[in-house]
Amino acid sequence: MDYTNLKEAAVFASRFSYAPYSAFHVGAALLCTDGSIFTGCNIENRSYGLTICAERSAVSTAAGCGKKVFTAVAVYCADSPSPVPPCGACRQVLSEFCSGDVPVFYAGRDRNFKMMTLGELYPEDSLHDLKQN
Repeated sequence: MDYTNLKEAAVFASRFSYAPYSAFHVGAALLCTDGSIFTGCNIENRSYGLTICAERSAVSTAAGCGKKVFTAVAVYCADSPSPVPPCGACRQVLSEFCSGDVPVFYAGRDRNFKMMTLGELYPEDSLHDLKQN
């Protein structure tokens, strides 16, 4: 499958990032089962605990529109010389809506996307098993 549009959506979303404190602009894009793509960007706050990551922003937007199953994820950080995968909190949130075999693409400013499955990024997801019970 060609994920070019998904990756470009993440790159585009990074342009809307609000990162006055870290200067770390991130965009994320989620591919839904129907082919639609939802994006998000990181929104910082001077009270760092209130900052929301791009991936969680995209999940919130998609879920608010009734989309709750994702088949691929892309994350782009315009300010990093190397690929930046989702943080631990975002991996946890993504695991709520994605299976372990979902591809997660991530890149730094060179747009050379690396790919790992969510299961590789978030192994032994014991909390995911709780959802099944």
